[in-house]
Amino acid sequence: MTQRERLEIGTTMEPSKFFHLAHGDHNQSVAALATKTEQAHSSTHRKLLVHGTCTNRDISISQSRDSSSGIPQYIVQIVNTCVSGCAPSKIHLHCGWFASARIVNPRTFKRLSYDDCLVNGGNPLKTSQIIRFTYSNSFMYPLSFKSAKFC
Repeated sequence: MTQRERLEIGTTMEPSKFFHLAHGDHNQSVAALATKTEQAHSSTHRKLLVHGTCTNRDISISQSRDSSSGIPQYIVQIVNTCVSGCAPSKIHLHCGWFASARIVNPRTFKRLSYDDCLVNGGNPLKTSQIIRFTYSNSFMYPLSFKSAKFC
């Protein structure tokens, strides 16, 4: 097997196996390439394991219109997409004069005052937890993140 064949085979294998295939005069360049490949490989994995903190960007708010007759209904979903750090609590949304012809459980979503609605009774929203409710009104209220406690 030629040095070139070893290099071609080695590039498709894991860095540790690639490193063991290196023989001959090009040992140093092959070893350096294997080391660089392994460093790049391990730094990619480190990025996935880094623990950051949750921010307002980790709270996803979406709405859609429910297809029903009568007063329009809107389905709201609020999700914590943060995978590290502690669960955000005391989540408040901008909500204008939010009102619904259909009762919304106040432990799920409650307007406290103009443009201030509380999510989940102020309790922490765990990772991937979904708060979902439906409200009825002649128009969709724009809902957006206002504030939260991020530990």
